[in-house]
Amino acid sequence: MSSRFHQLLPMLLLLSVGVSAVEVQRPRGVPLSKRQFYEEGKPFTCLDGSHSIPFDRVNDDYCDCQDGSDEPGTAACPNGSFHCTNAGFRPAFIPSSRINDGICDCCDTTDEYNSGAACQNTCREMGHKERESLQKMAEIAKEGFVLKQQLIQEAKRGIEDKKAKLVDVQVVKKDLEEKVEALRTVKETAEQPEKEAKERHLKAWEDQKALIRMEKDKARMAVVFLELDDDADGLVSVSELLSHSELDPDSDASFTEAEAQGLLGGVDKVDTEAFEAVWNNLKEKYVSEVTTYTAAPVETPPEEVREPASDNESEQYPEDDVQEDEEEEDEEDEDDDQDDADYKVNPLIPSFAFRYIYRLCPFNRVSQKPKYGGSETNLGTWGKWAGPEENVYSMMKYEHGTGCWQGPNRSTTVKLTCGKETVVTSTSEPSRCEYLMEFTSPAICGEPPSRDSEPRDHEEL
Repeated sequence: MSSRFHQLLPMLLLLSVGVSAVEVQRPRGVPLSKRQFYEEGKPFTCLDGSHSIPFDRVNDDYCDCQDGSDEPGTAACPNGSFHCTNAGFRPAFIPSSRINDGICDCCDTTDEYNSGAACQNTCREMGHKERESLQKMAEIAKEGFVLKQQLIQEAKRGIEDKKAKLVDVQVVKKDLEEKVEALRTVKETAEQPEKEAKERHLKAWEDQKALIRMEKDKARMAVVFLELDDDADGLVSVSELLSHSELDPDSDASFTEAEAQGLLGGVDKVDTEAFEAVWNNLKEKYVSEVTTYTAAPVETPPEEVREPASDNESEQYPEDDVQEDEEEEDEEDEDDDQDDADYKVNPLIPSFAFRYIYRLCPFNRVSQKPKYGGSETNLGTWGKWAGPEENVYSMMKYEHGTGCWQGPNRSTTVKLTCGKETVVTSTSEPSRCEYLMEFTSPAICGEPPSRDSEPRDHEEL
């Protein structure tokens, strides 16, 4: 509305002060801008420059010029055009084929000069209505521009307030960071003796556990030595090892003397002292004849101090909440499919828009939600400015919304117009899954042109 208003405002200002009743004479169907090409008494040159004809052959109901310029007021040329003066309203061009066809195309009736059609001149009435409409548009644009300036000033004040608050917050933040660092230093200093004592305690406990394990290993070694010493001569021999097939190094069911001798360090017999040197070769595979030896569990240190879990580690998202979110997403998908299915099965619903509440978040997303319960559907997220080249900021495009059932992803085009209120005035679905939204706001209003730029002469009168 803003761009159209700026185009039509000069005409509004002219028509509001009245027009002259004297019309410049020229051949029928010729606009004033081309009057100089049609001089009575002089040969007429076709506007395409192809050739010249006597002036009396202009509007003689025979097409002489290929561009149709010699018949502006008749239907002789199929490519000609007729100019409607439309005094009191806007001038216009119509195809010459509509001249004297019995249908009134020009509001001043000049196109039906020889058809006998009962046409009435409605230009002044139409001009009056258009002036009223343009006047309302002008008032809206003027008030909207004032509101826009107010919004700009409020936004500037808001930015300044936020900057001032940001400075205060940064000062407070710096002060708190310094206090936190000081407290951390005090805490670390206070905890240092306790930390060192804890480390000493843990090291002593680890040493004690290692000693206990070593003593138990020696005790088991002594028991195994006695079990292997079948003849109780204080020596473990190769022959005594051969009776224990589980000691076979390669577990191939053929435990040889050479393999047994290798376990004893290359000798035939070992005493208790030498047995300690080869114990590691035997202890993992040896199976006790009396009882399976099981090492007792090592107790935890009685005074070991454990650090409590941090708050961050203890806070977890409940599984129930996650499952509930997943269920809600499933329900949303089902609702979307059902909505699309309903729209597909019931194409005769007069106005689907009555079923939904629409929400526009500029530069974010567009959504719809059923009025009587149900999940919200994404109609598109901010994509780009999509207006025509001369006014690219007059339309917004929101893309990649929720996919339609057996169809494309939803998208929305938002048409922006000047208005005194920030409001969505209408929503429609011209094509399946493609929405059109009308949005008005003072922020869209441009500055009205000054009266210094108004025209003083009407080109047609």
